[in-house]
Amino acid sequence: MRRQPWFRSPSLALLAVTALASGGCAVKTVNQIIANPSRYTDRDVRVSGAVIDSYSIANRGAYKIDDGTGQLWVVSEHGVPGTTARVVVKGRVRTGFNVGLLGARMGLPAELRTALVLMEASHKAKD
Repeated sequence: MRRQPWFRSPSLALLAVTALASGGCAVKTVNQIIANPSRYTDRDVRVSGAVIDSYSIANRGAYKIDDGTGQLWVVSEHGVPGTTARVVVKGRVRTGFNVGLLGARMGLPAELRTALVLMEASHKAKD
């Protein structure tokens, strides 16, 4: 019996396409991002961890996650999970993020105002 090449098998082709598509947004550790920010800047990543700090106003805000390897601020326009929630966050890494005077008025920590952050596209909370 002659075998078909992988690209002619619908199930194998689908598996290959799925693997390639999901590779662009693979789960990373906070330490990987912090240790090499230029590699991840302006790229989409997924990070999971526990929310240890959060600030919110008008369904926007920021929260800090800890995945056991480090801590990272996440900026959200989709609502902020509560502290102690476990989350999986998808977003884009940005360096030199600046929230300006609004951040100071909201009482955001100084480290967030010019930090390496993850601009959230979506998050799923796992309480």
